[in-house]
Amino acid sequence: MDQRKVKPRRQLRRPSGRGFLVAIGAGLFAVFCWAAAVPGQVPQYDLVLRGGRIVDGTGNPWFYGDVAIRAGKIVAVGRVPPGEASCTLDVTGLVVAPGFIDMHSHSDLVLLQDGLAQSKIRQGVTTEVLGEGSSAGPRVGRLSPATAMANGRPVRWSTLGEYFAVLERAGISVNVASYVGLDNVWQSVMGLSHERPTEAQLVAMQALVAQALEEGALGLSSMLAMPPGSLATVDDLVRLCEPVARVGGLFSTHHRNEGTGVFDGVAEAIAVGQRAGVKVDIIHLKIADQQYWGRMKELVVLIEQARARGVDVQANVYPYTRGNNNLASIIPPWAHEGGRTALLARLKDPVQRQRMKRDIREGLPGWYNHYTAVGGDWSRMLISGRCAYEGQTMDRVIALRTAGQSPPPDSLDVLFDLLIEEEGSIPAVYAHHTEEDMNVALVQPWCSIGSDGSALAVEGPLRQGNPHPRNFGTFPRVLGVYVRERKLLTLEEAVRKMTTLNAAKLGLRDRGLVREGLAADLCVFDPQQVLDRATYTDPFQYSQGIVHVIVNGQLVLEHGRHTGAKPGQVLRRGR
Repeated sequence: MDQRKVKPRRQLRRPSGRGFLVAIGAGLFAVFCWAAAVPGQVPQYDLVLRGGRIVDGTGNPWFYGDVAIRAGKIVAVGRVPPGEASCTLDVTGLVVAPGFIDMHSHSDLVLLQDGLAQSKIRQGVTTEVLGEGSSAGPRVGRLSPATAMANGRPVRWSTLGEYFAVLERAGISVNVASYVGLDNVWQSVMGLSHERPTEAQLVAMQALVAQALEEGALGLSSMLAMPPGSLATVDDLVRLCEPVARVGGLFSTHHRNEGTGVFDGVAEAIAVGQRAGVKVDIIHLKIADQQYWGRMKELVVLIEQARARGVDVQANVYPYTRGNNNLASIIPPWAHEGGRTALLARLKDPVQRQRMKRDIREGLPGWYNHYTAVGGDWSRMLISGRCAYEGQTMDRVIALRTAGQSPPPDSLDVLFDLLIEEEGSIPAVYAHHTEEDMNVALVQPWCSIGSDGSALAVEGPLRQGNPHPRNFGTFPRVLGVYVRERKLLTLEEAVRKMTTLNAAKLGLRDRGLVREGLAADLCVFDPQQVLDRATYTDPFQYSQGIVHVIVNGQLVLEHGRHTGAKPGQVLRRGR
């Protein structure tokens, strides 16, 4: 990994006027933005970026130009005539692009802990899209309301709309949008039961989806590889997507099986889109079982054939070959019925343990089995969450826990015991797909970028566990590795995949382009320096080369320093 530091940029243009200081925490630092306005006159612009290479998000070739901002909007692009500006930045030698839209994010709760969104802002992300199987709301009916701490105060909400209001009151540096999660909808009606829903219960679920859409959700998201999402049939998904289709929303799906069932999983997602008449985006398209490695081109053909039939199905990826899940996902789905308490009871039952071992080693029809996906190789499972063994691979953990025992215990018994000790949940990184397959997906014109990560930090309460490096490096990695180093993508195409393509999928019409009249969400980066630094064993490292980040017209990152500003907004569907 290239560990070069970002070179200091040239000083900003300094017309007449004074600089100012911004307080961050206990210290002060200079914000090198100099006022050009004559005292007593109202400046024509709030901010002007001068002399950059503009990559506007369309995929068109870059061009030199300036960008002027006023009242949170882009008001001029190209050659901006000299005029009064509250702040002027010289961005000569840098790229000016739309702020990146993270299509797949899990920052729901961490943004309440710390709205600065450090690891995302420092990647150039200006909008996070929340929700996979679960979302912040609804939590009604058989699901208890959510509670959390925001700015040191307890907060509580039951609906997605209430969560949005809590987030806005807390203050955030990034914009936020969200899907409504299938898991929330399902469990609000069905609780922890694995029973089939009645017609009345399906109607109740549809009503919850419709309510969340009215509150601003961009669509329905699902995680079908584990309960409760895996309990939903194709017919159920079609029914629940009907309200989404009526408003032009998106069905974002982690499909049912990314391993040996990957073709059936993608075909099912396509079927839902076709039958419900809904747009589909497949979350982190991958082939995550070594038995099927090298077959991504076949999967692309399946998607292209559906698109040729008029089904609007697309996908996103993250630029890594390891995924983040939980060691509990190795436990068969039936053992999760009744929730965590029931799971722990089964893990302690010798008879149930034998049944689990058989199902894990032999598999179950339709179940994506993380254990067999990596060939039962414990060295390809890295503990990433808070745990006594965080940062270690499971083969090392098993060796430590069984040292001196003869005969050594079954490795699955070691897993079961560890899950019991950790209350049934151990986040883990699985090395289960290949660079070659990921590259085939990445270059497809309908495949955009999403981190599948959270807004963490290198210090403070959000320095948690041993997380996947994608939390810190996804977007700079695309620019540094796949554009500059490997030349798999052009700069313009990479930016399109991180901006306009995601905005179009989501129906965000007011951002994603460097264009007059749109929201001033911008990322300014050094194309020769931008690169991820986080690794699997040392993930707490911010990326390099992201120089300035502007959210709704306000500087949130300036010369690589977070200004403390929180201009982020909740982006509600249709508003």
